[in-house]
Amino acid sequence: MNTPKIGNDWDNVIGGEFEKPYYQQLRRFLFEEYKSREIYPDMYDIFNALKLTPYSAVKAVILGQDPYHEPGQAHGLSFSVRDGTALPPSLQNIYKELENDVGIKPARTGDLTAWAKQGVLMMNTVLTVRRGQANSHKGMGWEIFTDEVIRKLNERDKPIAFILWGANARSKKAFITNPIHGIFESAHPSPLSAYGGFFGSKVFSKVNRFLVENEIPPIDWRVQK
Repeated sequence: MNTPKIGNDWDNVIGGEFEKPYYQQLRRFLFEEYKSREIYPDMYDIFNALKLTPYSAVKAVILGQDPYHEPGQAHGLSFSVRDGTALPPSLQNIYKELENDVGIKPARTGDLTAWAKQGVLMMNTVLTVRRGQANSHKGMGWEIFTDEVIRKLNERDKPIAFILWGANARSKKAFITNPIHGIFESAHPSPLSAYGGFFGSKVFSKVNRFLVENEIPPIDWRVQK
């Protein structure tokens, strides 16, 4: 595994992390994992969230926990799945709230790349996982890296909407100290918790209102045109 290159301004912002001891240790671990097991996403998709949404372009952040762990799902964006893959329950609930909030009918595809290209950074706090084993790469170093990403976003002098769904994402609120940013938190969209505050949160319209109030173009939440 070569030293990662994001290919945009993230290289200057967090590129130094790749040289640090924790990341070198994580890299050795991942080399063995990809060699001996089925790991998601594909190693070339690990940093898709950063590749598709440059640092300077981030308008909103949707934090997930770790990638989907079944074949054909994960492609480097939190909550998103490859086109043609059945929609996971959490994503189905995201689409339900999207329709209830802003009237957008559920898309046939679960590929949320259209959001990423508009400035929605969809990043998991852990970027890799073993097949069929949720949280299997937790505690191996990814959290140090993604916490630094959040810190760097917090330093930006242009407002960002941070969307925090569920306890794991909400725990990252400690890094969001810059008062210009907006924090939008609720229960997780999974079937286990969606009725505990995710449904009815109207996060999509609230985020766009925040962006417009800060003279930032709103997000077109349609996945398919």
